[in-house]
Amino acid sequence: MNTTENIWLRVAKLSKHFGAVIALEAVDASIRLGEVLALVGDNGAGKSTLVKLLSGAYSPSAGEVAINGSPVTIENPRKARQLGIATIFQELALVENLTVYENIFLGREIVRPVIGLPILDKKRMRDRVVQLIDELGSHIPSPSALVSDLSGGQRQAVAIARAIDLETKLVIMDEPTASLAVAETRNVLRLIEQLRDTGKAVLLVSHNLNDVFEVADRIVVLRRGRKVAECERAETDLDEVVSWITGAKSGPQLKVPDYKTAHGGDQH
Repeated sequence: MNTTENIWLRVAKLSKHFGAVIALEAVDASIRLGEVLALVGDNGAGKSTLVKLLSGAYSPSAGEVAINGSPVTIENPRKARQLGIATIFQELALVENLTVYENIFLGREIVRPVIGLPILDKKRMRDRVVQLIDELGSHIPSPSALVSDLSGGQRQAVAIARAIDLETKLVIMDEPTASLAVAETRNVLRLIEQLRDTGKAVLLVSHNLNDVFEVADRIVVLRRGRKVAECERAETDLDEVVSWITGAKSGPQLKVPDYKTAHGGDQH
């Protein structure tokens, strides 16, 4: 796979310090449209910090984030969404006593005017959710079902449907299969593949290396806040990735291409 093809987001020398504590230090990475990039590492490796920088929860201490070659500032989660970045955290942030369609459209409800007053257009929202569920091939009983009645895998599907309905380019998934049964894990991995196949970039953060090797195109390994390895998934194996995570072995470092070099000029 051409490492310069379809680069959508690039981070260069990205760092985050909390006083004397270095959570992330000079990390270079990129992600392309239509690929699953796995971010792996032990606890404290810097994975969550990088996710929070890209989702707007943290501001970097140093370094740059660029989208389509243009530097961007992701000052808050709203800005991240405006830029096309959706983050699905492990907790999912779904409201259990609301329906599927109410969760998907929470905060951005569709309304229609009635005698000059905005009224919720529940039918349009339900119809759109039916379309989303069909696109994802998810087994959700009804857009009017309560989230509290759904399984863990179905809840992941609701969170993904909410993300793709925002017309995002990059979907960040933080431990999406944690605490799921085998069958539900398979469904979530299939959804990840489907997101990739529709041309979205997926950043998969996971401790489960079997899941990583199932769906990832590339793997980036963090250790103690630094990138220690990066390679195509097809060019390594599980034991080798474990050796990079633990520090038992040094890993390959792919050079993150400059956007101008990769695309033959400035793309502003």
